[in-house]
Amino acid sequence: MCGKFTQQMSWATLVRLYNIHVEPGDDVNVSTEGGDGGPDDERVETSTPFRMARIMVTDNLGRRRLIRMRWGFDKPGKTEPGRRPSLIVHARAETIDQLKTFRKAFLEGRRGVLLARTFNEGEEVGSKTRQYVLTPGDRKPVAIAVIWDRFTTEGGMTYLAYVMVTTAANRLITPITDRMPAVLEQKDIGGWLGERFLGEEPATPEQLKAMLKPMERDDWTMGPEKPDPPPRPPRPPKKPKPGPTTTVKVDQGKLFDL
Repeated sequence: MCGKFTQQMSWATLVRLYNIHVEPGDDVNVSTEGGDGGPDDERVETSTPFRMARIMVTDNLGRRRLIRMRWGFDKPGKTEPGRRPSLIVHARAETIDQLKTFRKAFLEGRRGVLLARTFNEGEEVGSKTRQYVLTPGDRKPVAIAVIWDRFTTEGGMTYLAYVMVTTAANRLITPITDRMPAVLEQKDIGGWLGERFLGEEPATPEQLKAMLKPMERDDWTMGPEKPDPPPRPPRPPKKPKPGPTTTVKVDQGKLFDL
């Protein structure tokens, strides 16, 4: 099951590719190119549950926006003081329209798209999980279906959170696990977001669920995740530069006067 993915730090290319509207103050860097696997994609942002990620949604004016949300719905029930709540991070496509936790968000259009550069799948090996990284060969983003909702903390603060929709695994992933993210085809992104085209009616729940199927791609690669490099040792403090030297002239004659 996917528990980690990466996103680009620079979004200029993706903004154009997906016709995304950016408002002043949006947390999206469009000052440089990137998002297509080019040299400006070297800096990436890694997300895991509890962390924030940019989710593409359609706002009230019908514009596509990138909104920061936390990965994971809080599980029902009270959390002990000082402890993090338990999270629900995945929603099965087969029951997304049936379970109370997801049904309302799914049917009322709180659906979004996670544009990922890579995503991880884990293989259970004894008591440990071996991580594998899935990378698209065409260097284009993977459009993962999510649903999202608005929550309020006990202190009255509101926040947005999302869960990743999953399907049965494709042929590439099946040897290590039986589930994978629901990756949308390009033609289905607008329908999943609730957009209407040329007066068409929005997609029905049955049509939406039909979009959530295992993605078979011949150009994807899967390989073991490389361990994070060790942190660089702190640099030693710079030595102070020597000050200007002063030359003292000595009267040699007086030294030897008797």
